Amino acid sequence: MDTMEKKATLSVTMVFMILFATFQGCFPDASQPPNKGNSIQSAVARGSLVFPVAGNVYPLGYYSVSLTIGNPPKVFEFDIDTGSDLTWVQCDAPCTGCTKPKESLYKLQKQVLVQCKHPSCEAVHSPGSPHCETPTDQCDFEVEYVDHGSALGVLVADNIFLSLTNGSKISPRLIFGCAYDLKNPGPYPPPSTDGVLGLGSGKVSILSQLHSMDITRNVMGHCLSGGGGGYVFLGDDLVPSSGVVWMPMSSDAKHYLSIPAELLLGGKSTGIKNLKIVFDSGSSYTYFSSQIYEGVLKLLRKDVIGKPLNVVNDPALPICWKGRERFKLVSDVKNYFSTLALSFTHSKNAQLQLPPEAYLIVTENGNVCLGILNGTEVGLKNFNIIGDISLQNKMVIYDNEKNQIGWISTNCDRLPKLDCNYNEDVLQPYAASFGILEEHFPATEASEKRNKFSKRKLQGKE
Repeated sequence: MDTMEKKATLSVTMVFMILFATFQGCFPDASQPPNKGNSIQSAVARGSLVFPVAGNVYPLGYYSVSLTIGNPPKVFEFDIDTGSDLTWVQCDAPCTGCTKPKESLYKLQKQVLVQCKHPSCEAVHSPGSPHCETPTDQCDFEVEYVDHGSALGVLVADNIFLSLTNGSKISPRLIFGCAYDLKNPGPYPPPSTDGVLGLGSGKVSILSQLHSMDITRNVMGHCLSGGGGGYVFLGDDLVPSSGVVWMPMSSDAKHYLSIPAELLLGGKSTGIKNLKIVFDSGSSYTYFSSQIYEGVLKLLRKDVIGKPLNVVNDPALPICWKGRERFKLVSDVKNYFSTLALSFTHSKNAQLQLPPEAYLIVTENGNVCLGILNGTEVGLKNFNIIGDISLQNKMVIYDNEKNQIGWISTNCDRLPKLDCNYNEDVLQPYAASFGILEEHFPATEASEKRNKFSKRKLQGKE
């Protein structure tokens, strides 16, 4: 590990420790299972779940949460991803392409395998994808992300240990993926997490499963701190009663997709209109399709003319500037850049403000770089994505019951006031993978070929 990596690790660890101290008493203890007598089979009042978040946009490139899974219980770290539905964890089946050592992988057991006849199996198979030969076959899955990464595996149903904000401790058997074949064809390494926590609105997402059990409302949100860390919540107990800007979600979308928006710069129209934006916590940066990206880049370059900035090459991101002296924080340059905003044209007064802190980073070299990238160049086609950099320092709420997305600026280092009646201790740049799926579990020619020789009949351990 070089000096840079050591500094990054220390920084994230310190932030995480501070968050634990700040949030003590409102989170589940990731290392301890709940009492057997207080499981989901008992009568449980509906509540919410709150998880502390580790990570940052730069230099780490992702935000993550920890969940305790299995029997015996074991803690795994998951990249939080509103752009996909299926939660999956690297598992020992054995595993090809896993980034974790064998002893750290999820241990598959025979009794947790999900059969093809289960309704969740249909949810992970798109029309035209390979189907099961018999209803009692194991349910295989493959997810492909738009950065061409993929995870192949089998569905399982196992206990996930959770503590609700109302004090109840539960261990529902939830369905997720045991991923035993991972592909990451890009030139950059994937996040060093154990898997992905799919927070989309599809039937197989953890949120949808908890809602179907009447454990939480079908509402979730996240608050990502610009300094690193933050929190994720499932349920509506943390949603503020006022001050939230709400926007309808596009009704025919598979993702958290906005209604059309107009892009503003410095409060003035840029002429860029009819943008539809996917809110995706699985993407570190914000991505616009090629034509829109070029338009934004032209406007920002014009905006900094006459400012004490010079174009410079930096390995962190494609577009960077240097000053007379090394920059330390984005606040050092915020006066040189104007605020961008997305004005959602069919929703009164709904604007998502993007100040310089929401689209710029300062690199280890002391340069300031643009965290808005050309999505077409990296395979996103016509998708426009609002990623973590533009979602920082805001509580972002995804209300699947009212089909709306909301946001409010807030301090994500501090949990909103919440009545907790229990007290427990809680324990890449540029290349970060895109959380958004290529459609949802597509049947591609490549995946069909892989399915012919990559599937394994898994029996697990007794």
